[in-house]
Amino acid sequence: MKKQLLALLTVIFIGFGANAQVKTPETTVLVLIHSQSGGTYKMAKAMAEGIQEYPNTKATIKRVASINPKEKLTAEVEKLPVATIEELANYDGIAFGSPVHFANISADMNYFFSKSIPIWTLRALEGKPATVFMSAGSGAGKEAAILSFWNILASHGMVIVPTGIMGSATLDKTVPQGNTPFGATSLAGSTGTRPSASELNLAKEQGKALARVALGLKNTESAKMLKLTPAETKVGFDVNKVLKDNNIVIPEAPMPVGNYVPFTISNNKVYINQVALKDGKILNPGKVGATVTDEQAKEATYQTMLNVIAVLKVACGGDLNKVKQCVQLTGYFNTTPEYTQHAGLMNSASNLTALVFGEKGKHARATVGAVSLPVNSAVEIQAIFEIE
Repeated sequence: MKKQLLALLTVIFIGFGANAQVKTPETTVLVLIHSQSGGTYKMAKAMAEGIQEYPNTKATIKRVASINPKEKLTAEVEKLPVATIEELANYDGIAFGSPVHFANISADMNYFFSKSIPIWTLRALEGKPATVFMSAGSGAGKEAAILSFWNILASHGMVIVPTGIMGSATLDKTVPQGNTPFGATSLAGSTGTRPSASELNLAKEQGKALARVALGLKNTESAKMLKLTPAETKVGFDVNKVLKDNNIVIPEAPMPVGNYVPFTISNNKVYINQVALKDGKILNPGKVGATVTDEQAKEATYQTMLNVIAVLKVACGGDLNKVKQCVQLTGYFNTTPEYTQHAGLMNSASNLTALVFGEKGKHARATVGAVSLPVNSAVEIQAIFEIE
């Protein structure tokens, strides 16, 4: 009996020892910026420094893609990895940094969030802590810009972390500073070194505050998990609801004009090819970079993907909820030889696919330039889907 009791106690102590050695998973925080002259990037580094002062916390600095590919960035900013909208859901907290443009966030940051409808539909950011810092040339409109950014974050259900009066005790009041109760800012066009030591210190304190909230929330059930019942989860992935909520009208599937079929199915894979046909005519025909603008090409690409989905609906017997995965999209573009922005055009198709099918819409992709395409279409898309 004594031997059995001793063996039991040994097992218990070993168990306690094993549990004591288990390390808490690292808290990960993203610092996502758009920076032109480098001021916002300097604030981001101070933010990351504050974040990483918190125990077992890692900060990663990334940037959003530039709308204008010819935009000149500082060497340090240019080297930063470019974030995707989908990866935001992978972090425990996010700090957003942007220049102030006319009392608002920059166009580049705004464009980045314009692609967030799929993760908004999935409520992927709900309950995640977020904070905002900015850089303003004149200082005008900085608080309005932060509040406008808050509107976006609130729409995603994020927990907003403000600065309040943190850092005020060490504020250098002999020079103008960009401190606000909403978030750190830098008066980029003001006298002296910018960001100032006080502005960088406030950004650092803001980073600490975000890390503290991120650590506190990461081990709790998210609001999304608490609220969604199995029935609601199913509705959340209903393609028909997504189409209705986003006013997307699937056209009639284009019919073949030759000795071929609009799709084939093999091993539950659907193979589809479509061009930019709309109402019996090619939408924005011609060559991109010559007679067709980028915006017209994006419109044609969007229409082509609508046609692909229309054919896919037929292949699914009228029920797009039978789609298990978008496997591959390949875009062919009728362009001039020197044209290089094919990927930007193809985003119109990828974004639509991700919006309509959510996680199932994530796909591998290729883009190809062509000397010409059938019926003078600016774009042709080849798609592979897996269905039930």
